[in-house]
Amino acid sequence: MFRSISNQNQAYWFAAIAIFFWSTVASAFKLSLSYLAPIQLVFYATLFSIVALFVIILLQRKLSLLLQYPKAAMARLVPLSLLNPCLYYIILFEAYDLLSAQEAMAINYSWVVMMVLLAVPILKQKMRFKAFLGVVVSYVGVLIIATKGNLFALEFSNALGVILALSTTVIWALFWLFNTKKSNDIVVNLFLIFLFSLPFVVLAVFLGSAFELPSINGLLGAAYIGLFEMGITFALWQSALSLSTTVARVTGLAFITPFLSLVVLYFVLGEEILLSTVIGITLIIGGLLLQKYFTRHSETE
Repeated sequence: MFRSISNQNQAYWFAAIAIFFWSTVASAFKLSLSYLAPIQLVFYATLFSIVALFVIILLQRKLSLLLQYPKAAMARLVPLSLLNPCLYYIILFEAYDLLSAQEAMAINYSWVVMMVLLAVPILKQKMRFKAFLGVVVSYVGVLIIATKGNLFALEFSNALGVILALSTTVIWALFWLFNTKKSNDIVVNLFLIFLFSLPFVVLAVFLGSAFELPSINGLLGAAYIGLFEMGITFALWQSALSLSTTVARVTGLAFITPFLSLVVLYFVLGEEILLSTVIGITLIIGGLLLQKYFTRHSETE
């Protein structure tokens, strides 16, 4: 099918498939958490993602890259493996357990903005005042979502859930910012990070509870998350980026994801889509676009 169309159209296809799956994971998280505790869900989803990423490595004929991976570079991946998937998904699933799916999803989506902020101290990137205003606009959107529109009252439906959801944005942004400095293959990197994360996840299960055999519904939920949140979808997105004539053509499509997620949440979970959530997501994306615009504008001055 894909051989008869251009590389750019293939990129759009791969990106569209990835965005579709990412739009369903908020619903998958919430459904799966009704069958498995957050830490159990992380454990089983991590197992499925490791298998999926290894299969992708085999299909992409990158096994030699894995076998030749420098030991020193492997050691540097261990701290990253603690961040993600271990800490990131444990905290994220706890947030989903406490909040409505649309709140957790929308707040978590602001990791893009957090990455912009943390890139200043970590990657030594500069940020002009106008660009910073875009960040402020995005976080006003986060506040609107977290307070369900009661912005000035600052009353949260679940303060702990909001704090946990916001903390995931820091962890996710740190993970990818530190990962950008790695020169090895991205898929091989991710496989090793997930593999190294497994002992941390196992330890967390022992400390937090005990291993539980999941029901068939819980196992299916963990498999879906492991395959389409952590594994296969990542490879599809990377393929889209590599095939596209410009990265911007593909990355711009990612802004559709939170709005599609709301539609899926409405039909799958029956969650009423709050106006405050729509306004908040719009502000998060609008602020990010403003930040990018002012950053580019300042670079041309």
